Amino acid sequence: MARKLFAERGYAATAIEEVARKARVTRGALYHHFRDKQDLFTAVFLGEEQKLISEIALEAAKNPDAWNRLVSGCKAFLDACLDPAVQRIVLTDAPAVLGWERWREIDAEYGLRMVREGLAAAIDGGFIEKQPVEPLAHLLLGALNEAAMLTAHSRDGSPERKEVAGSVMRLLSGLRIGRARKSG
Repeated sequence: MARKLFAERGYAATAIEEVARKARVTRGALYHHFRDKQDLFTAVFLGEEQKLISEIALEAAKNPDAWNRLVSGCKAFLDACLDPAVQRIVLTDAPAVLGWERWREIDAEYGLRMVREGLAAAIDGGFIEKQPVEPLAHLLLGALNEAAMLTAHSRDGSPERKEVAGSVMRLLSGLRIGRARKSG
């Protein structure tokens, strides 16, 4: 219930009393589980991050090799950013409500870990030149997050999504080296 209200109205316009009423619990019961509205919002945001990662992983797993899994995962993330709930909760309210540092910390736990693993697999598969994964993962995640923000904050995300996706794919293509070496 809290997710629905935060997604529809945003953090500022969602009253904790309404969340309790719609969830059919008392305010006391709600406060038993959550310190305050921000704590409840954090739980909703963490749920959204977990859902995003699961959806991206499922989409990426459909591909036969590390390169296509990486590309597919990036596309799946950008597609997910067209969801108004993701736009509101993950991309708009979370950085403002939790603060930039906490938002980045959570994003690193989920998104950075996934990007790091995808890049490492692509490097191990010979699709990307051997290099330190950590800085590359931060750079790619930064590009993806900015692409997501651009899409989320556009008036009509769909045309923006296509242009942004094209730019992200050109960026990824620049990382790819010739034919992948065979793993042995």
